[in-house]
Amino acid sequence: MARKKKLMEYEERIKQALVILEQVSEDTATPRNIRRAAEESMGALQVTEYTPAVRASNAISLLDDVLQDYNMPPYTRVKLWNVMSTLEAIRD
Repeated sequence: MARKKKLMEYEERIKQALVILEQVSEDTATPRNIRRAAEESMGALQVTEYTPAVRASNAISLLDDVLQDYNMPPYTRVKLWNVMSTLEAIRD
């Protein structure tokens, strides 16, 4: 029962991350490469054949690469940091 509850919590965290990533991917003030990374991260989070932890790890990896971009607006960087901290709590 506890495992199922954990899985539900992780799926909820993934949904929260997806909402924020969608906002970033649709923000035309954000450079295209950053929007693309947000879209790729959304895709990584939606691959259901992997466990939530693997999906989160893949998305974090994609976002980590783009966080170093100096063209990123500060508010977008904060959003992506929030997504990453949400996803980092997901463990197998």
